[in-house]
Amino acid sequence: MPAPHGRDAGPDPDDRTDFADATRGLIDRYTPCVIRNERGRAVWDNERWSFLEQEPPDTVHPSLWRIGRLNALQGLFEVVPGVYQVRGLDGSNMTVVEGDDGVVVVDPLCSEESAAAAWHLYRRNRGDRPVRAVVYSHSHGDHFGGVHGVTGPEAVAAGECAIVAPSGFLEHAVSENVFAGPAMRRRATYMYGAKLPAGPDGTVGFGLAQAMSVGRFGLIPPTVTVETTGQELLLAGVRFVFQLTPDTEAPSEMNFFLPDLDVLLIAENATHTLHNVLTLRGALVRDAHAWASYLTESIQLFPDADVLIGSHHWPTWGRDRVRAFLTEQRDAYAYLHDQTVRLMNRGLTGPEIAEELAAFPGDLGRAWSVRGYYGSLSHNVKAVYQRYMGWFDGNPAHLWQHPPVEQARRYVDFMGGADAVLAKARVSYEEGDLRWVAEVVDRVVFADPANTEARELLATTYERLGHAQENGTWRNFYLTGAQELRAPDDHRPPRRPGFSLGGVDMVGALTTRQVFESLAVCLDGPRAAAHRLLLRWEFTDAPEVWTLLLGNGVLTPLRGDAPGGEKPHVTLRLERAVLNRVLSGRSSLTDAVAAGAIEADGDTDALATLQSLLEQPNPDFPVVLP
Repeated sequence: MPAPHGRDAGPDPDDRTDFADATRGLIDRYTPCVIRNERGRAVWDNERWSFLEQEPPDTVHPSLWRIGRLNALQGLFEVVPGVYQVRGLDGSNMTVVEGDDGVVVVDPLCSEESAAAAWHLYRRNRGDRPVRAVVYSHSHGDHFGGVHGVTGPEAVAAGECAIVAPSGFLEHAVSENVFAGPAMRRRATYMYGAKLPAGPDGTVGFGLAQAMSVGRFGLIPPTVTVETTGQELLLAGVRFVFQLTPDTEAPSEMNFFLPDLDVLLIAENATHTLHNVLTLRGALVRDAHAWASYLTESIQLFPDADVLIGSHHWPTWGRDRVRAFLTEQRDAYAYLHDQTVRLMNRGLTGPEIAEELAAFPGDLGRAWSVRGYYGSLSHNVKAVYQRYMGWFDGNPAHLWQHPPVEQARRYVDFMGGADAVLAKARVSYEEGDLRWVAEVVDRVVFADPANTEARELLATTYERLGHAQENGTWRNFYLTGAQELRAPDDHRPPRRPGFSLGGVDMVGALTTRQVFESLAVCLDGPRAAAHRLLLRWEFTDAPEVWTLLLGNGVLTPLRGDAPGGEKPHVTLRLERAVLNRVLSGRSSLTDAVAAGAIEADGDTDALATLQSLLEQPNPDFPVVLP
């Protein structure tokens, strides 16, 4: 049985169909493809992927090299007359649909600078047309973060530009980026290889794209919400027919069809790679069964689709090819879901199922579009298992295990000490059992992170594992792990002082309840348990009244006054914008009171106490070290 990421036969390496599709309709390139911010810092550099034009070396899986070469193609492309895409100027695509009195911009990339560059490239070739609507296809940041590069809040407020998004968009966009954002962003540096050099020994992309831009990230809240499948909107004089696809690739997502052009935008529900049921950076586990079902619905709803475009990768032309592509994608998610559940009900656990389902069978195994460049069968079937069964595999020995460091110390002691473990690990390394070397030497490193011999052996093992992967995210994880094992222990930047939940746009998009719930997950509960406080908040521009109750180490937001008429320790009167500035790190609660931006009535020490109990998330916590 081939390894899930090994070098198997796979599809026909001489098939050039994807290269023909990825270059079709090219109008202009952004040359040189380096986008800088106002301080001159490069926020996007597509030129660094030029090495991919060479033949693949032994340090990169040739199939991963191939998808990297395709993803690095950049420029403005005509899909059909009236529909254009800018690809290769960020990790996602920006689509422009031309209408009678302006254009509709779909998915304005990840950062303002990249979106502005893409918009400039479009206007240079197609003229300066007003943006009448921006469509967010789903709630992931690389599909809305650059909105300020194509429109502004003034145009939206004046009714000149609509912001269209699927139901639940705002809630999910902000919750993912604020609630669990710090942990996800740290792991994302591994997943996307953000700190790796681009090159044959470093990152070659991550399958879905080459990288994500690092410019200004923003959000303008939607003004129009798509609530039902079949809902039709006239945007810039163009008919859009929407299909809601919640809990697929994103918890809030939608496709749309342009019936007058026979163009179907499939968002991120179908790409030229197997996607993730659970991303390695972390997220809610997605519903592979629903994902497959919605793709079936897409095939049935839009049988006249003659062109398929997506939020990543290149289009597909021709009615039969569109249907075949969507069928392959649908069957991939259905197969991994159904077969995981079948084997789960036989009694296999997630890791056992991943070994059993090592590759897609038959035609799926020969299809380029479901190769595991981004998601993989291995971690996707574990995610399906997790969705149904959770973290516990049912074995009582795994119910109450020691935490990693204590576990590692005991393992190393039982195995005869670090020297004995390393001696045996070197034998396994020479035998090529790299998975086992990683397992046991990781224990030595966690038991004693100062053991330089163990760290180097583990780093070398990770390198070899990384170089063999077809999956770009696995490669990036292995190579970033090797990089951090070799870095000095004092290489991490010092923690920034102050407290911040994120950028002012993201904080401003939170409801007041979400703001206070975000503070609750930053509360140091054990220290806070010694305090009981009531803080009353009067927002003068809403108007809203909220009470924050601190007790038993829990921060509870209450709409209105405290129950039972309990008197608050302090009442705060302020505009919501003031709180947004505080929680985006531009001020502090006590400084805002001192400056008069917050009017405080009562014991201001209560405010200082609350502020002292909030813990700023660590953006650079250790991963491969304890």
